[in-house]
Amino acid sequence: MNHKAALRKEYLKQRDLLSEDEIAQGSIDLSNRCLALDIWGHSVYHLFLTSEKNKEVDTSYLLSILQGKDKSSVIPKMVANYSLEHFLLTDQTPLKENSWGIPEPLSGIAISPKQVEVVFVPLLIFDKQGQRVGYGKGYYDRFLAQCNSSVVKVGLSFFDPIPKIEEVQPYDIALDYAVTPREIYSF
Repeated sequence: MNHKAALRKEYLKQRDLLSEDEIAQGSIDLSNRCLALDIWGHSVYHLFLTSEKNKEVDTSYLLSILQGKDKSSVIPKMVANYSLEHFLLTDQTPLKENSWGIPEPLSGIAISPKQVEVVFVPLLIFDKQGQRVGYGKGYYDRFLAQCNSSVVKVGLSFFDPIPKIEEVQPYDIALDYAVTPREIYSF
């Protein structure tokens, strides 16, 4: 088992130990901490919607912040070849849970990755250099490679960073920020 796979396995176990109250409070704290980031002058924000059964950061709080600031929210849909399509989230966007329990748009206004200015990135763990380990399918590696080089990448995690993730690949794109319930990290 390689280093990233071992980290993924370890942090999936730690995540599974979080209680519903810890997830809710951690998600609120993390979202409030995001308000201190210097990212709010942009217009188009990409946000993953939460799979409750997977004990992910609840992004509904961030979505409320985006809506309250009158920002455009873009959400992903998983498609073939471990790729994502992106749609503007409106009141008319029909959503349906996929096989992983993640709400996705059925249709809507397609948005190009080049239009996205800030991406909130799902992950399990990150290191002090801004490298990250996600869920292992590479959806966000491929998506971030399609974005403009100026896109701001904000990782969201319940866990503090580890010193270093080994086996970083050339296609791995580092974060600009990582936010936990306790702290903001800048890279």
